[in-house]
Amino acid sequence: MTEATTTARHSLWSEIIPQGRFPALRGETTVDVAVVGGGITGVTTALLLKRAGLTVALVEADRVAGGVTGNNTAKVTALQSTLYSQLVKKQGVEAASDYAAASLAAVGFVAALAEREGVDCDLRRRPAYTYALTEDELPSVEREAEAALRAGLPVVRDRGELMGVPFEVAGAVRLDDQVVFHPVKYVRGLAELVDGDGSRVYEHSRVLRVEDGEPVRVRTEGGTVVADRVVIATHYPILDRGLYFARLEAMRAYCVAARLRSGTPPTGLAISAGSPSWSLSTDGELLIVSGQGHATGSDEGEPYDELVKFAREHWDVEEVTHLWSAQDAVPYDHLPMVGPYTPGNRRLYGATGYQKWGLSSGTFAAMILADLVTDRDNAWAERFSPHRLSLGSTPTLAKMNAKVAADLVGDRLRTADVGSVDEVPRGEARVVRDGTDKVGVFRDDEGGVHAVSMRCTHLGCLVRFNSAERSWDCPCHGSRFDVDGAVLEGPATEPLPRRDPA
Repeated sequence: MTEATTTARHSLWSEIIPQGRFPALRGETTVDVAVVGGGITGVTTALLLKRAGLTVALVEADRVAGGVTGNNTAKVTALQSTLYSQLVKKQGVEAASDYAAASLAAVGFVAALAEREGVDCDLRRRPAYTYALTEDELPSVEREAEAALRAGLPVVRDRGELMGVPFEVAGAVRLDDQVVFHPVKYVRGLAELVDGDGSRVYEHSRVLRVEDGEPVRVRTEGGTVVADRVVIATHYPILDRGLYFARLEAMRAYCVAARLRSGTPPTGLAISAGSPSWSLSTDGELLIVSGQGHATGSDEGEPYDELVKFAREHWDVEEVTHLWSAQDAVPYDHLPMVGPYTPGNRRLYGATGYQKWGLSSGTFAAMILADLVTDRDNAWAERFSPHRLSLGSTPTLAKMNAKVAADLVGDRLRTADVGSVDEVPRGEARVVRDGTDKVGVFRDDEGGVHAVSMRCTHLGCLVRFNSAERSWDCPCHGSRFDVDGAVLEGPATEPLPRRDPA
């Protein structure tokens, strides 16, 4: 039994989220704007709209900041691994420059908003690095430094001496004055400012559908929000309009936090340029190591064990204290999608595609959305429009959808793993055939059996078991469900039907 087996699964940020602070939506309420999703995009958008004089209803399926916002590395930075070299190559310098400008603005916005609104979120300025762990990674770092400079980021090359790590790196590119903070304290602090004076925050209120009209009606199981305009800020779009699911790939990544017996955590925010990448940060006391990313629905071994191994190889680890994971949507052209949900729509807006850098991208998405909803011009709106055409990334788009087609067909041809429920070991899951249906069966550590239909309630792909998280994950569009079928992440909004385990 490994440390990853015995350590509880929750982030060091999310453990402070209270139960019952905001009520569930009941009955009908009327506001100017409904914002769906209580992460950094939704809450920031809601606050900006309230400050613009509008009434807002913020509707969250679980708890505010309880999703990806509460399960990340807490880095708010415009230097993001090797993204700029990818953008310059695929989209050109102008697109990379717009992304850099928006990301830098987001970093400054977070710091200024926290100070102006008096949000106590442990915010600190730190340098960010993309580093070469080996000599083989050094060319990637050099390309990123050159691309970042062409995009307008004031980066510098160095040897990583100020990263504060106990090993040598082959080289690094550095961007000073970035931000690390407590993301849950920040976002929930903003949510407190949203709630009141005609605006409301609702938790445990999963949106099931949005009905077009004048006004728009946002339906949950317990109530309805009637609004002139609606913002879908659910990280992955929950409405099957605009063909978002055909242009996004869901990716997972994992994090561990550890207390050190001696030595200190990194002083900078760092991520290596190779694959797999090793991302390093700290909350001020604990070491945070993240990475081991993979496409949702592909069970990639033991990611937590690999992260713990890396931490112990390089630091004097006393105890692994937290394990958590997160999911993000990667757009086919590596630019977030922010704007009208469908072409020309002036009532429904959305944002997605943050490719694991949502604290910065989600913030500038909120800035764009607030301008669009209030009919103000925004210099980045056209660049990040969900309906742009990126010809240079067409092969990537074709490859993504070919994979979805293969998953959709291939899983239906898959045979059952075992002949009966009795053959499923404790702590593991198997596929069992039930007539013409395939049933996903998980046996917990106490011997209890949990059986669900494997057909995703989004578009019908068959889910696969994620052993690291003990969840059923859809390889097509990233919906995730717990072992009893409850929705963990969208775009699905309905649970997997439970099955008789007999």
